[in-house]
Amino acid sequence: MPVKTITIDLEAYDLLAADKHDGESFSKVIKRRFRPKNTARNLYEHLHEIALEEETLENIEKVIASRKDFLTETPPLDAEE
Repeated sequence: MPVKTITIDLEAYDLLAADKHDGESFSKVIKRRFRPKNTARNLYEHLHEIALEEETLENIEKVIASRKDFLTETPPLDAEE
């Protein structure tokens, strides 16, 4: 794997080293700390990039509608028991 050499000051090094787990490389620390998070907000911000065909949307709606037939009903709790 190609590598790059970077220069950081001692304070930055100490912060990086303090966040390092046993056996973890500095590269892994940086990736763990700075990799983009997969969040609902991130998904929402990128929804405009997702295009589903009408047939796909209709099939999704059918699956959701069919699940209504399999919902488990919870019996009401009897306060007197």
